[in-house]
Amino acid sequence: MQRQTLRRMGVEVWQRRDAPREVAPVAEESSAAPAQPVPAKDAAPAPVQSAPADSPQSNLARIGEEVAACQKCELHKSRKNTVFGCGDARADWMFIGEAPGQNEDLQGLPFVGRAGKLLDEMIAALGMKRERVFIANVLKCRPPGNRDPQPGEVEKCEPYLRRQLEIIRPKVIVALGRISAQALLKSAEPLGRLRGRIYQYGDENIPLVVTYHPAYLLRSPEQKAKAWEDLWQARTVAAAE
Repeated sequence: MQRQTLRRMGVEVWQRRDAPREVAPVAEESSAAPAQPVPAKDAAPAPVQSAPADSPQSNLARIGEEVAACQKCELHKSRKNTVFGCGDARADWMFIGEAPGQNEDLQGLPFVGRAGKLLDEMIAALGMKRERVFIANVLKCRPPGNRDPQPGEVEKCEPYLRRQLEIIRPKVIVALGRISAQALLKSAEPLGRLRGRIYQYGDENIPLVVTYHPAYLLRSPEQKAKAWEDLWQARTVAAAE
């Protein structure tokens, strides 16, 4: 299955004739609640249970409400929706891009459209589902015309991202693209120099790995094999935590 997913990503997979056959990965233990029996048609609907007030889900929801009302920079004037992020509040993996694009601004969700589909395939190649990771951006609002985030915008929005990371506490962060990597690492180095190393982010020393942005990989599919190397490095780090 993983080889098929890599081929969908556009990564050419070679295997020696005498190489051992690929063994399907063992499914991760699900953190979802066990399935409940389907009620009869005339049965009253089960009450919706809200998360405890101090749970990661509730804490993230409160920050999301702050983001939705945020007017700290000029981006609030042109946005249609804030894009807080989505996924598992207890995720082991957190993928961080630079800023919402047009589709994200319209839907209020990160990484939708073609780039989002490729990111889903990258996550699937790791043996996970989008719902089991957390996906966010450095900026929570779309810059006009999809321009690069400005330093002042990053500075004002960064506290929200830091609070997300403090709550989720992932085992590994994957910085998607140059702008995300430079913002998270406070670096001006090009992406090519930032790749291939493991960094520590924040006071929590969360391991961070840098790779290409899915939108870039759509334009430069020849780099997908390098992106897979980065993801495999992140997988090794996450497994060691």
